Amino acid sequence: MDSISLNDGTTIPQLGFGVFKVDPAETERIVTEALEVGYRHIDTAAIYGNEEGVGRAIAASGIPRGELYITTKLWNDRQDNAPAALRRSLDKLGLEKVDLYLIHWPAPANDRYVEAWEALVGLRRDGLTTSIGVANFLVPHLEKLLASSDVVPAVDQIELHPAHQQPATIALARERGIAIESWGPLGQAKYPLLENPVIVAAASAHGKSAAQVVIRWHLQSGFIVFPKTNHRERMIENFEVFDFALSDAEMAAITALEADGAGRVGSHPDTVN
Repeated sequence: MDSISLNDGTTIPQLGFGVFKVDPAETERIVTEALEVGYRHIDTAAIYGNEEGVGRAIAASGIPRGELYITTKLWNDRQDNAPAALRRSLDKLGLEKVDLYLIHWPAPANDRYVEAWEALVGLRRDGLTTSIGVANFLVPHLEKLLASSDVVPAVDQIELHPAHQQPATIALARERGIAIESWGPLGQAKYPLLENPVIVAAASAHGKSAAQVVIRWHLQSGFIVFPKTNHRERMIENFEVFDFALSDAEMAAITALEADGAGRVGSHPDTVN
């Protein structure tokens, strides 16, 4: 398992397991299977409603806490009280601290994300989270945040897949040492990414699946990625991406699938409040 160094001196496993839209009733089983497969980085959020299931799976796993990397997120309507929100998440997870706490969306119409960021800085200082970051922040949101604080987010988790690569956001993040996490890394099956001839050709060349090729593209691009699946066999497949490498030409061909802003499959950050 490869790791990425963050700007606060910590490291994060580059491949993780996401539980977005995982049924709360199935979360403990699914996360337990992911941990059995070998995943050690779990990404959840308060709004997912499944932190308790994640916590039960962690508790039952017997895996030392120091070997796990757990992320959760602050929902929009709690940006005015991040300390209470994180403590509630910790109670549900059964943890004393998380490894990474993110502002889930900028929710710019509420104009509270700078206030929320100041609270996250305090939560890190108080030892309730090791690292802090943001999610779904575009260039204007990052610029406003960076202008208001001396603390630079460790990560920005954004929608990122071959048709929607957000180059302006990535450029600013890299300039400021902010690591990029990809959500929806396979396009959430909302367009035929895995049938694209470029992807299929690379998969054939390496004896891998199309999904493995796309995950490998994320890894070689330097992104942190956590594909989501409910099926153990797919968990295994998504995990077996460290025994091959895409060529420079293959990487360039996949990067060229960028749709210049037309490839977004999720909500625009300016519309989520």
